[in-house]
Amino acid sequence: MSSEVPRRMFLKQVTTASGALTIGVATDASAAQAVAPIAVPLTGYQSLSPDEGAFTEALLKVMCPADGMTPNGVDCGLATFFDRQLAGGFGRGDRLYRQPPVRSGKPQAGFQLPLTPEQFYKAGVAAAQTACVSRFAVKFEELDAASADAFLQEITAGKIDGGRVPLEQWFNELVYPLFAQACFADPLYGGNRGKVFWKLIGYPGLPAFHTQDMVTYRGRPFPGAAAPKSIQDFS
Repeated sequence: MSSEVPRRMFLKQVTTASGALTIGVATDASAAQAVAPIAVPLTGYQSLSPDEGAFTEALLKVMCPADGMTPNGVDCGLATFFDRQLAGGFGRGDRLYRQPPVRSGKPQAGFQLPLTPEQFYKAGVAAAQTACVSRFAVKFEELDAASADAFLQEITAGKIDGGRVPLEQWFNELVYPLFAQACFADPLYGGNRGKVFWKLIGYPGLPAFHTQDMVTYRGRPFPGAAAPKSIQDFS
């Protein structure tokens, strides 16, 4: 997650799956430098506590480090997206059936727990933080980038004991999907600040509903991708 190659592969996979149009990514010497941070408004978190916010910001800086492709995940608004989703209907589990009995289901059915997504996220943060302190004697946000990345890789592989919290499931079925959504959702929802990820993959935003344009420009730069349009641009 900390290297540029996996990020390129991830973005390519998302682009292919969504049918988004691609544009060239700069590869000259200037691209090797970190992208300048995007202006960040001063806003507090609605769901995350200070400790949870610190963990989440560190998590997203590891999953989306600042490089020649984007600023770090926090500057891209990903933590804001996480917080807003957890504080809203998604976090409350408005669309989930959570009545007992709770049985094990197929992975594609999502997590089967008597918890809302917000409760599950917070429980996972606490369990991961406890495991981190137990191993390294410091909090997750105090780890160096390489150690933090390795720790997350172990969580994804089910190698970290979270006690009563299934950390592998927590990361793979809640954290990572939220991360992908935060990167590519409309900036209206807090993530993808400055449409940075849309610009990265050449996605024009709302104008993408032009089916004929998708056919005509598939595999080639789409003129509208240089200045993608979000919901806010039409409101």
